[in-house]
Amino acid sequence: MSAIIKAAERFVETEIDGEIVLMRLADGDFYSLRDSGRAIWQAIDGLRDRDALLAALAASYEAPHAQLATDLDAFLADLRDAGLLARG
Repeated sequence: MSAIIKAAERFVETEIDGEIVLMRLADGDFYSLRDSGRAIWQAIDGLRDRDALLAALAASYEAPHAQLATDLDAFLADLRDAGLLARG
């Protein structure tokens, strides 16, 4: 698998009280990332692929591996659909 990369040219982000807020530049839509969404977003460093992200989640959260995988895949799909991840 290839590394997952943020499409940094398409958004701005800031952290407010432990929450990451993203604004998509194309239309000004906002996204709020907390808890596991925040952890995943921070783990997307341009080096890790999906399996490495899943391993990082498994190390931080006590949940069945299959559930973590399902949730991660859904979250990554949402980020891709929003244009916040680079294609690849």
